[in-house]
Amino acid sequence: MTDPVTLAVVRGALEQITDEMDLHLIRAALSPIISETNDCAHGLYDPETGETIAQGSYGLPLFLASMQWTVQRVIARARENGGFRDGDLWFVNDPYISGTHLNDVVLVKPVFVDGELFALFANTGHWMDMGGSVPGGWAPSATEIHQEGLIIPPLKLCEEGRFNTALLHLIQANVRLPQQLEGDLTAMMNVFSVGARGLNDLIGRYGVPTLKVCIEEILDRSERQMRSYIADIPDGTYSFEDWFDNDGVDDVPLKVALTITVVGDDLRLDFSGTAEKARGPMNISDSTTMSMCLVAIKHVFPDVPINGGAFRPIAISIPQPSILAAQYPSPVGGTTDVTQRVVDVVFGALAQAIPDLVPAAPFGTTGVLTVTGKRAQDGGYFVAVYPYPGGYGASAQTDGLVNGTPPSSMARFMSVEMSEHRYPVRFEYLAIREESGGAGAHRGGCGTAYGIEALADCTVSILGDRVDYQPFGVQGGQAAAPNEVRLVIDGKTVVPPMRSKAEKVALTAGDRIRLASPGGGGFGDPRVRDVSAVEADLNNGLISAETASEVYGVVIAGHTDICGRTVYSLKARV
Repeated sequence: MTDPVTLAVVRGALEQITDEMDLHLIRAALSPIISETNDCAHGLYDPETGETIAQGSYGLPLFLASMQWTVQRVIARARENGGFRDGDLWFVNDPYISGTHLNDVVLVKPVFVDGELFALFANTGHWMDMGGSVPGGWAPSATEIHQEGLIIPPLKLCEEGRFNTALLHLIQANVRLPQQLEGDLTAMMNVFSVGARGLNDLIGRYGVPTLKVCIEEILDRSERQMRSYIADIPDGTYSFEDWFDNDGVDDVPLKVALTITVVGDDLRLDFSGTAEKARGPMNISDSTTMSMCLVAIKHVFPDVPINGGAFRPIAISIPQPSILAAQYPSPVGGTTDVTQRVVDVVFGALAQAIPDLVPAAPFGTTGVLTVTGKRAQDGGYFVAVYPYPGGYGASAQTDGLVNGTPPSSMARFMSVEMSEHRYPVRFEYLAIREESGGAGAHRGGCGTAYGIEALADCTVSILGDRVDYQPFGVQGGQAAAPNEVRLVIDGKTVVPPMRSKAEKVALTAGDRIRLASPGGGGFGDPRVRDVSAVEADLNNGLISAETASEVYGVVIAGHTDICGRTVYSLKARV
C-alpha cells in the first residue's frame, strides 16, 4: 500500500492537472458558451478500462460519467483500427456514443511514456452551432437527429501527428459559425499540451510504477467510500415517478419512473416503466442517463472524489427503447431538460430513504433560449444561447439556493454586458422571481425572471419544460411555481402552443421575450417555518403578504412605510 502522504499528493496533482485544463479552455475559447458558461470538461482515463482517474471541477457535472463511457467506446473503436498511436487525436459528437447532444464534441488523446501507452486525456466542448434546422441546435419540433445537425462518428482528427485539414473543412462547410468553431477546436487541442506538461512533471517526480499503484489505490478508496455511504441507507425498495409536459411535437405527458433498490453496500436504479422514445427531441442517450444518476448521488454524498471507483457500486438499468436510452434516429436536442428530470426522480426516491440528506426538487428545466440572426455589418450569423438559472429545492438543513445554475451543468447565464455587446438585444430586467420557491419549513429557492428586447430582426427558439408538472416538495413541502414563457410580438402577448417550447419565432425590433424560471420545491410543513424567516422573506420581496398569512399562517402585526417601501412586522402564529 502506498503511504498516505504520497497518495494525497498524487491525487491532488491529478485533480489539479484537469482543473488547469478546464481553466485554460475557459480562457482560450472563442464562444461564450464555453468562456462565459463553462460548458466544457476535462479528464484523465485508464487506457485499458476507460475508467475516470481524475476530472476537472470547473466544467459541467453533466459530463461526470458520460465522458467515461465515451472514452470506453472510443477505446473499442480504436482497437478495431489497430489501437492508439502516439500523436493520434480522436473526436466524436455522435450522441448515441458520446451522450448529450450534437453540440458537445469530445476529443480523446493518448498519452505515451517511453513508447508505452500510459493514459488517455479527453475533453468536451460545446460548439455553438452544428448545422441543422435551427441555429444553435435546439429544435423543439425535430423528429430525427439529422434535423439537429451534423453527426461525427469516432474518427481520427490527427493520425500520428498529422492533422486532417480536409475533415475540418468538411465540418466547417456544414455549420453557421465556421471561424468560431475552428477557434474553439484549436483551444481544445492546445489544452492537451497543458495536461501533458503537468502529467510529465508528475511522472518525472514519482515514476510510472508508483503512479500506477497510486491511481489504483485512489479508485479503490473512492469505491470503498461510496459503498460506506450506501451501506448507511436502509435496505429496501424506493419508487418515484415524475413527468415531462410534452416532447415538443406531441402534446402528451411523458413519464419518468424510477425504482431504487438498496442491498447492503450496493445500489441499483431501475427505470422500468419510463415512457418509450419520444417523437420529439425529449430523449437522451443511456450514457447521459447513467451520468445524471451519478450526478444526483454526488449531490447527496458530495465528498466522494470524482473517479471511476465511485461509480462501481451503482448498477443502472434503462429500458430500451425509451426516452432515457435514445437510439438512432431519435432526436436528442432536449438533452438539457431530460437530464434535469433524472436528477429529480433520484432525489424523489432517495428522499423516502434518507430524508435528512436529500433535498426537494430543483427547478428542473434548463429552458434554453436561442436568439439568432445575421449581423447587419457583414451578414454573418450570430447565435446567442441562454440556459436558465432557477431555484434549488430546500433540504432538512436550509432553504434552497436562489438563482442557481442547473444541477447537471453549472452552465451560467451569459452576462448582460457580454450579451448586449455581442448581440442586438437589450435586457429590460434580470431579477429574482417573487413567489416562485415552494413553501415549507425550509423554503425552496426562487427562480429568475428576465425580459429581453430585440433591437433588430432575429429568430427565437426555446426548449424548456416544467409548466404542467411543477418541481415537487418533500416531507410536506409545497411545489414551486411553474415555468413561464411569453413573447410580446407586435404589442400582443403570445404563449407558445407547447407552453415552454417554441421554434424559429420571428421577432422584429421592439418585440420582447419574457421568461420566468421555476423555483425549487419546499421541505417540511410551511406552518412550522420560523416566523422570523417568514418575515425576512416577506420584507425581501420573496413572498407576498397573502402567502405569509394564508400559507405560512403567520399574523401580520403591522407595517411601516420607509422611503416608499413597506416593511412588515409579524408575530407568532395564533
